[in-house]
Amino acid sequence: MSLPVLVAIVVLGITLSVAAVHFTGGSKTATLANTDQAVRRFAEDFPDELAGAIHLTADAKTAFLELGRGRIGIVHSIGDCFLTRIVTAADVSVSNSDETNTILVRLTDFTWKGGRFRFANAGDAQALLNALEARQSDATREAA
Repeated sequence: MSLPVLVAIVVLGITLSVAAVHFTGGSKTATLANTDQAVRRFAEDFPDELAGAIHLTADAKTAFLELGRGRIGIVHSIGDCFLTRIVTAADVSVSNSDETNTILVRLTDFTWKGGRFRFANAGDAQALLNALEARQSDATREAA
């Protein structure tokens, strides 16, 4: 078999494999339908935790759940799955973004560094920003 024919067969095989994965849902991104789904998904990993206020991002890929005792639960989509975390003031750095209704969250967790989260309304963004900043201030006072 000649080299050009072999290369063509390999390229066609790779193209068909990638297309098959894509068209069977392999490139689908998970989203949260509503806050109830976020609570249910979080409860799968943390069944003993009760969520208070829930803040869902505008793209429905991330939910922040206020858990009490200075902790925030996070449900974040990665590919077609969800990652869940519980963070405290020591685990997070938060700041306001220049974009409307957007906050920046950085985690010390090496498996997920956080990101930029845009909310549908300013109230959710500000409530979460206040909750995380208040917890950061409390942790700073306790450390001193």
